[in-house]
Amino acid sequence: MTAAALAEDLILAADLVREAGQLALKMRAEGLTASEKTSVSDVVTAADREAEALVVGRLRELRPEDGIVGEEGASHQGTSGRSWVIDPVDGTYNFFAGSTYWCSAIALRTDPDPDQGTGDPDVLLGAIYQPQEDQLWLGGKGFPATLNGSVIATPDDEPLERLSAGTYIHPTWLLRPEVSVPWTAAASKAATIRMMGSGSCDLARVATGQSGAWFQHSCPEWDWLPGKAIVQAAGGSTAVVEVNGFRWHIAGTASSVREISAALTSD
Repeated sequence: MTAAALAEDLILAADLVREAGQLALKMRAEGLTASEKTSVSDVVTAADREAEALVVGRLRELRPEDGIVGEEGASHQGTSGRSWVIDPVDGTYNFFAGSTYWCSAIALRTDPDPDQGTGDPDVLLGAIYQPQEDQLWLGGKGFPATLNGSVIATPDDEPLERLSAGTYIHPTWLLRPEVSVPWTAAASKAATIRMMGSGSCDLARVATGQSGAWFQHSCPEWDWLPGKAIVQAAGGSTAVVEVNGFRWHIAGTASSVREISAALTSD
């Protein structure tokens, strides 16, 4: 893949998240209902589905050889060895509640080698668009991270004790020590913690330095890969560690990622 071809993919990703986000916002203004998926806080709306259908249709037309993986069930097995991972409305609970803290997100990754196990996928680019703030983050391999076209400066490498850490844990997991104990060990090391309800919005702010770190267990790839690509392009660090059979996804400054990893894996 040439740099020019990946640059075209980055432009396409930017267009897709803008279109999906603006469609979802328009549909919310016209009125929506929501249905539960796994819990009262895990919901889906017609805007999620329509925005995903829009992105899938454009990708099938413009990148027919690429695969597609979508949060709302979109799936296409491509032949190129690459797949687009799409989340048309990340933070649906916030979106439906009227908050501005939600986004449309997309990543392009290489398809995993079946002989290489289940490691973290190699992500080529990410795009995150927060419609009501009109903020577009982009980044990828060989391309700097940008916010609305301006290059994001690499945040200072501060230790975790001086940083705000974004995270998420569903209340029911607090009753399960195999998850709550490592989560508490990591969260207690930060200067303060924030749970805002959109992993991609959180990771975008890690890239800009508004938040120093982020961690979450069992993170689906559509909530991880767009932000991972942008954090890495901004000069930040990422890691995935396994604790008690659960995979924890971590992003932030190099020091904070090391500290969170150590806290999660401590006895």
